[in-house]
Amino acid sequence: MPLILDIAITHIAGRGRQTVVAVLGVAVGVGFSIAMAALMQGGQDDFVRQLVDTMPHVDITDDQRSARRQPAEDAFATVAISGLRPRDDRRGIINPTAATAWLESWIPGRFAASLKTQGVVRYSSREVGASIIGVDPQRELGVSPIVGKFIKGSFADLAAGGNNVLIGDTMANRLGAGLGDTITAVSSQGLTRNFKIGALFHTGTTARDEGEAYVLLKNAQIVSARPNAINEIRIKLDDPNRAPAVAKRAEAELGYKAVAWQEANESILQALVVRNVIMYTVVGAIMLVAGFGIYNIISTITHEKARDIAIMKSLGFPEADMRRLFLLEGMAIGAGGSAIGCVLGFAMIYALSMVRFQIAATGQEITHLPIAWSLLHYVIASAFALGSAAVAGYLPARRAARLNPVDIIRGAT
Repeated sequence: MPLILDIAITHIAGRGRQTVVAVLGVAVGVGFSIAMAALMQGGQDDFVRQLVDTMPHVDITDDQRSARRQPAEDAFATVAISGLRPRDDRRGIINPTAATAWLESWIPGRFAASLKTQGVVRYSSREVGASIIGVDPQRELGVSPIVGKFIKGSFADLAAGGNNVLIGDTMANRLGAGLGDTITAVSSQGLTRNFKIGALFHTGTTARDEGEAYVLLKNAQIVSARPNAINEIRIKLDDPNRAPAVAKRAEAELGYKAVAWQEANESILQALVVRNVIMYTVVGAIMLVAGFGIYNIISTITHEKARDIAIMKSLGFPEADMRRLFLLEGMAIGAGGSAIGCVLGFAMIYALSMVRFQIAATGQEITHLPIAWSLLHYVIASAFALGSAAVAGYLPARRAARLNPVDIIRGAT
């Protein structure tokens, strides 16, 4: 084996320029593959992290997953019921005290009940459509996405006064209002109540900064004429991956629709899987192109060293050694390119991680490129490179092993 390795190194060194080009081709492919994988994986991880951080892991609402059974269906063997008039049912979650007590007994995390109603927020002659959300400040601290996102005031200001309201800075700008101003909330029932702006938050999400107003739960119940009612329970788990199991158990017990964050974003998560498939397909294509360079140089060496092959086989080297010789040459080029490519990939990732910029026009602020530092990316890119090198080296090696030394020495083609 050391003799075969020494011969392989001699063959590669004999074509220095072509070898360097082939190694650089593999290195560039590996480097760009690592950088692309780190950037795409970082973007995906950052996106999923934002989903997990900005939305409840389990959201229980007063909706039903399927239509309620009609009393007539229990009394008669009906096939279908037509002509039903919808009933204005605004009760929310029935018996909320018992529901929250049951959740408190086993939920591995935190939860908060709230009452959300649609309405209009007015100031001076301006008005903005908004979701008026009544919350319990103590419980809301554990689940709210706006905690820690305040640019003026804090979440604690909600409970500082009886009629305080927390709104986004975008809503405040549209209304022309500022901290300490008094705005009017009008519910869909036509009831109005004045609130003092206690704090301004900025989450970077336009829908939230422009369309949500947080008040005390009792104030939301008064404005919507729904005393002691709640219509949503938001749960934050210690382990977000347990959300489907928690949602299934809560829905089975309470009878209300409970949606895990995975279910709410199922189409997005499926799109991310498809994107990963595309990413690794592109990585494989890059390595395949690099493999053609390796195949070209090994084929050239095989052609030029035909007489050497004949002499070696005449001296007793078996076909297996011939295959092993040229396979080693391909693997050596692939390994050298992979090593240089890993260094190149690391340098590119580090350079990308230093890029700083800001985009706020779309509602999402990005101050740096999301990068995923993962050893797996280096392993996968190197594995693709070595696999391509092995295939590129094996094909000429198999042909070289089949050469007849007598025909070569006689000058046959």
